[in-house]
Amino acid sequence: MTVAAEVVVVGAGINGLATACALARRGVDVLLVEQFRIGHTRGSSHGRSRIFRLAYAEPHWVRLAREAFGGWRDLEAETGAAVLELHGLLELVRPGEDSSRAALEECGVPFEVLSAREAGERFPVAVPDGFAAIFQPEAGIARADLAQQAFLASLSSHGGRVLEETRIESLAEVDARAVVVTAGSWARPLLGQEGIELPVVVTRETVGYFHLESERPVPSVVDLKPGVRGHGTYALHDPDHGLKIGIHMSGQVTDPDEDGEPEPELVELAREAVVRWFPAADPEPVQLDTCLYTTTDDEQFILERHGRIVVGSACSGHGFKFAPAVGERLAELALEALG
Repeated sequence: MTVAAEVVVVGAGINGLATACALARRGVDVLLVEQFRIGHTRGSSHGRSRIFRLAYAEPHWVRLAREAFGGWRDLEAETGAAVLELHGLLELVRPGEDSSRAALEECGVPFEVLSAREAGERFPVAVPDGFAAIFQPEAGIARADLAQQAFLASLSSHGGRVLEETRIESLAEVDARAVVVTAGSWARPLLGQEGIELPVVVTRETVGYFHLESERPVPSVVDLKPGVRGHGTYALHDPDHGLKIGIHMSGQVTDPDEDGEPEPELVELAREAVVRWFPAADPEPVQLDTCLYTTTDDEQFILERHGRIVVGSACSGHGFKFAPAVGERLAELALEALG
């Protein structure tokens, strides 16, 4: 089967949706192709919530998150969707270890340093002994399900087209002046046929949902893991059950076309995090789920053009929050291909 448009975007996860929207807003004839249905549970963009935060240890991530923040607000204003719920972020760090503090200061982003007592008074969170808590208010969650639907509504309103349940096996099937590959865990073999090596590893990650009722807002929480980049355990508000917890970059290497189950060891670690951080929550999970990480060695994104082919691999387990900014960059690369 051949698909045709001026620009074809392959893969309708959050970055594919954002890219197609950015192109449609510029008046480009764009077709977004998805092998499943939009919102499917086999990839990386499904579910009810993802962490949104400005807090990163590197200033370039802080700046990109601020740009994305503006993009989310623009999408909300256009569609009426309430994508962001900003109850803040608590970043737990041991004294003397890396945190986002220096980068936030450099970028002029407001934050507070809270004691364990202060954090516990504001939020249903117990800060462990020996940790400091950096609170960043412009953070919380992005409603993943609502974000996808908002981008879809915007795409449709600007004349963009969507083709679901259509798997692209080769880019030779794509009749377009530019093709953007935002296929997540399926991107590597697709690009490999074109001689483009995508240096990523696909893993299946485990997340747990726990019952938590609280009159106080539930912030997102990240625990910086000593000796490695980024955080280890993370927690965030879930609109249905109250709490979602996962262990960052801990899953096994997998084939995205295979089915997978939550890993019992990671479920147990999530239970322990509930007991440690959220004593008011029930430590028995009410739901378990998996999602795919498509990760580079340094967790950076790959956004580049090879002739008519634009590569959009903005994953590595933390890409969702940046989608509006990533979509703009990939759209600009596609426009370069159009000449």
